[in-house]
Amino acid sequence: MRRLGASLTACALATAGLLTVSAAAPQADRPTAPVTRPAAATDWSVALVDSTTARLTPSTIGGWSYPVGLYLYGQYLTYRRTHEPRYLAYIKSYVDRFVHDDGTIDQNFNSLDSMQAGRLLVILHHETGQDRYRKAARKIRDRLNSYPRTSDGGFWHADTSSRAHQLWSDGVYMVNPFLVEYGAEFGDTAYANDEAARQLSVYGRRLQVPNGLLRHAYDESKTVSWADPQTGLAPESWCRAVGWYSMAIVDVLDALPARHARRPQLLGILRNLAAGLERYQDPVSGRWFQVIDKGSRSGNWTETSCSSMFTYALSRGAQQGYIDAHYQSVARSGYEGVLARISLGPDGRTDLTDISIGTNVGDYDFYVARPRETNDFHGLGAFLIMNEQLRTVRRPAGG
Repeated sequence: MRRLGASLTACALATAGLLTVSAAAPQADRPTAPVTRPAAATDWSVALVDSTTARLTPSTIGGWSYPVGLYLYGQYLTYRRTHEPRYLAYIKSYVDRFVHDDGTIDQNFNSLDSMQAGRLLVILHHETGQDRYRKAARKIRDRLNSYPRTSDGGFWHADTSSRAHQLWSDGVYMVNPFLVEYGAEFGDTAYANDEAARQLSVYGRRLQVPNGLLRHAYDESKTVSWADPQTGLAPESWCRAVGWYSMAIVDVLDALPARHARRPQLLGILRNLAAGLERYQDPVSGRWFQVIDKGSRSGNWTETSCSSMFTYALSRGAQQGYIDAHYQSVARSGYEGVLARISLGPDGRTDLTDISIGTNVGDYDFYVARPRETNDFHGLGAFLIMNEQLRTVRRPAGG
């Protein structure tokens, strides 16, 4: 059976055996049966997926978007482990709302955000062999040929006047994991791996600051209101923006050949980032703050989605040897901190709390005032990616 091979990230890399969706796949557009309370040893991925798919059908989960795409990618990782057919059928039903039988897809892909759910197209081609998913994914690949860039080759966050010349840390996750997975599935690794590595290099060079963290964004024109007039940098290191970058760099390193020219530079960026994350981890909760390096300031709070992202990246990075093995203990502390934010309600369904809603670039007061949601897709998807990684990593001896 055909495989995505090295490009599938996290636990998807390690899990063997794929199931194929057949024409007789269950009708996933119907709400699933009520969720029963799991046993004491809760499989939190299964509980969360069952809860979410009971609450929302593929038709009501939302439009084509990166938060839904992130969540469904996490659901796919859970499917890869459990082989529960309805998890994959649900993803297919969602994607088929947007991809026509001839492979056309009604998306312009004028922002990096709009490309993230393209990972689902690669997954479904791999699982079903249906050529329409290849054709739809190809539209994203071809869009990159004309997509606007900074002078050093970084993709703008969006092809609009309000995002012109801007790199946002978020953006590397929206396109680069898709790219390396697309390259592996469709025999385009020469372009895909080089482009993904280049983007992470440019973004890292522009956004990483001496404490190892990355700022939320950079404006090459230095004209937007939030940009420092000398550096073009945004004023703060917002946690989820840095979380996107941390996951993306690990995922791309998983796909790159061992002797890729940019690999040493990317490893250096990741190692500096890991040191910064360890430095600013909240020692009490194990989580990370909304504004990462200002945990002692009034109003700051520990945020669940970024804490999941950092936990995943540190654990995977340590497991793969990209960073020192001791970061597995840092990740374990983060994992336990995030698990403190998930619980079962009276109906037996999961609730994941303290997730920041989607966020523009701003200052300290702007970030800490962002609403905290329960069961926001940013958090649900990040939780699943983290949980599928951490549940398989053994606790260090004596830890």
